[in-house]
Amino acid sequence: MTYQEKEISKNQLEKILQTLDLDEGIRIENKSGMIFLNRSARRYCINMSTQGEEEFVYLNSAKDVLDFLNGKIEQTSRIFSY
Repeated sequence: MTYQEKEISKNQLEKILQTLDLDEGIRIENKSGMIFLNRSARRYCINMSTQGEEEFVYLNSAKDVLDFLNGKIEQTSRIFSY
């Protein structure tokens, strides 16, 4: 198995979230920190890491995740699917 990472645009984020497999994830690199997204069988897990502090949020749908991330993705953010 090989590890592959691909940079995606903010416009692609919704589609990637909706089709995210259990062994895939998304990383958002902000100047203020990192956001990691993955999915279990029942819900999405969002791990926000800022200056050594981590916060975990669990949501049930891709729409809820997008609503939550709405103000957290910076203009200069880079988004990766892996």
